[in-house]
Amino acid sequence: MKVQNMQTQQDAISLKDWSWAFWPILPLYPFGKRRTLCQEVVKDTIWTFDQIQGIFYVVVPIRMTVVKLEAGGLLVYAPIAPTPECIRLVEELVAEHGDVKYIILPTISGLEHKVFVGPFARRFPQAQVFVAPKQWSFPLNLPLSWLGLPLGRTHVLPANSSDVPFSDEFNYAILGPIELGPGRFAEVAFFHKRSRTLLVTDIVVSIPAEPPPIVQLDPYPLLFHAKDDTFHRVFDTEANRCKGWQRIVLFAFYFRPSALEVIGTGQVFRHALEAPDRSKKAYFGLFPFKWNNWQQSFYRLRKDGRLFVAPILQTLILNRDPEETIKWANLVASWDFVRIIPCHLDSPIDATTSQFRQAFSFLEKTENPLESLPGEDLEFLNELSQGLCDRGITPPAKERV
Repeated sequence: MKVQNMQTQQDAISLKDWSWAFWPILPLYPFGKRRTLCQEVVKDTIWTFDQIQGIFYVVVPIRMTVVKLEAGGLLVYAPIAPTPECIRLVEELVAEHGDVKYIILPTISGLEHKVFVGPFARRFPQAQVFVAPKQWSFPLNLPLSWLGLPLGRTHVLPANSSDVPFSDEFNYAILGPIELGPGRFAEVAFFHKRSRTLLVTDIVVSIPAEPPPIVQLDPYPLLFHAKDDTFHRVFDTEANRCKGWQRIVLFAFYFRPSALEVIGTGQVFRHALEAPDRSKKAYFGLFPFKWNNWQQSFYRLRKDGRLFVAPILQTLILNRDPEETIKWANLVASWDFVRIIPCHLDSPIDATTSQFRQAFSFLEKTENPLESLPGEDLEFLNELSQGLCDRGITPPAKERV
């Protein structure tokens, strides 16, 4: 009985350690319970902090990066949910390397990043907050202080990176804002000179073949998507975790990938009559679809872990201003980095400047077709883009440069 009580107390402490009370503001899975994993990327210099978030168990990592400053103290790029566990891990670094001096919000459109900045900054009241310019909010464009960012210590990043107190250690480049009708997109890439590390938010990613460690702490979403139908019993194996992960990636990037066959009501009953085994029967309730050749779609997207721009950015955002995007990519590629840390999916990524620049070739007329994403997988996003243009919601895509 005593052992059981001790275990119950430990479980209660763990749940409290992972709690995120403000999840109703942005109700994404795993809602009010978020685990945090810390990884040292460059010894005594750079650390990443991973959590997960998603919709309908389509979960991917969201990442914060902490960099030690030469004069002492820390810079935090793109805060995550400041759960007790997360703050405890950061305070362990503070105890050894000095206070959090600067907190960076490197995006204006990513609510999944903006929502954490105010609560995180309140846990470190001595830190100065720097945000990407032209911040906006929907449905009302509110002042930054109304969005929870601390009044009196929140600053807009100037266009010239030499005008900030951390300019000796970092370069940064601001992409945008790219006007998108009702909203806008911008991202600020930071280059840590000493470690030759590039920090980005959403602009480029790389897909790991296996689910990242943070996703594997709770395998339920992986096993959920490993199912082939509602009645499919999936065992927790490495193969099933990978199967679920690869399907999650296709959902996350394409929304409706070509490997996914959506089954309507009439088809549900037809499949039930035609297929005698349950794995091919109707996909009732949560499974009104079935997968066809999904491994092929995944590996075409991943291409051995290459660096690329996410499909939604290719089809709905960056093609609205290809000239400005290429100009920005050229500037970032002029920095001598050897690794990239994005806020999502794989990290750190060993990458050259030329590999980074190649990721934006889809905006150029000289694009190599072998570098393109499959047209059939982009069909839904292209239709969405055209529909938004036809309704006058977003501007049309511009010609490649």
